[in-house]
Amino acid sequence: MLIIKIGGGAGINTQGVIADLVELKNNGEQFIIVHGANAARDQLATELGVEKRIIKSVSGYSSVFSDEKLIDLQMMAYAGLRNKRIVELCQQNGINAVGLSGIDGKAIQGRRNRGIKTKQGEKLMLLRDFSGKPKEINKELLDLLLNNGYTPVLCIPIIDENNFAINSENDDIINVLEATFHADKIIQLIEAPGYLENKDDPSTLVSKMSRQELAEREEQVEGRMKRKMLALRKLFEDGASIVIISDGRTEHPIKDALSGKGTIIS
Repeated sequence: MLIIKIGGGAGINTQGVIADLVELKNNGEQFIIVHGANAARDQLATELGVEKRIIKSVSGYSSVFSDEKLIDLQMMAYAGLRNKRIVELCQQNGINAVGLSGIDGKAIQGRRNRGIKTKQGEKLMLLRDFSGKPKEINKELLDLLLNNGYTPVLCIPIIDENNFAINSENDDIINVLEATFHADKIIQLIEAPGYLENKDDPSTLVSKMSRQELAEREEQVEGRMKRKMLALRKLFEDGASIVIISDGRTEHPIKDALSGKGTIIS
């Protein structure tokens, strides 16, 4: 079992990803796909005149403020356009995929955040929005698909304890999937060669990283990368054995990742 996370950037070679997955499928490998759609969401927000608001918690983690308008955008960009295009591409290549957001069949159930502590000027505020943490995967539903030859293609939004659609982080969703399915490997495809010491310099690629290094690196970075390091650390705390962060823009993103290109964390 593999868990494949396809980043949502415009540069990701989705066709190459799916073409590589066909070979794995033909060799009897099972996998679950989780994808982003931030580029499609941002483009749609611009076209519709919806402002995307980034907030930073007092602990230093950045996230998108998820009001009802943003959830609508996610349903259009993630669960709609991006999800169905990936499913379409899978079908064109002989992978019988089923696209699900977290709210479909309660595929990904979570708990809404009580509030995000943030500073505005010198004032400490508690902001509440439609965001939260995934807590449980509907394993019965995904097993039903996997055991009958279907490939699940998952995305946000997820569903909260009161059956509202909420935003969540794909890295956190990967964590809950790993805790549920205990994948052999987790492949994360991004718009970079892997984890870079200097995000603007591809030559600073870190090819190997131990799980012990994750906490140290979490302290060194800021913003969304800080959140990613936290999620990776939790992933290994929950039992992950190998995570590969690799370039999703190459001709063969999955083959490259499995051949050792990118950053291997173990």
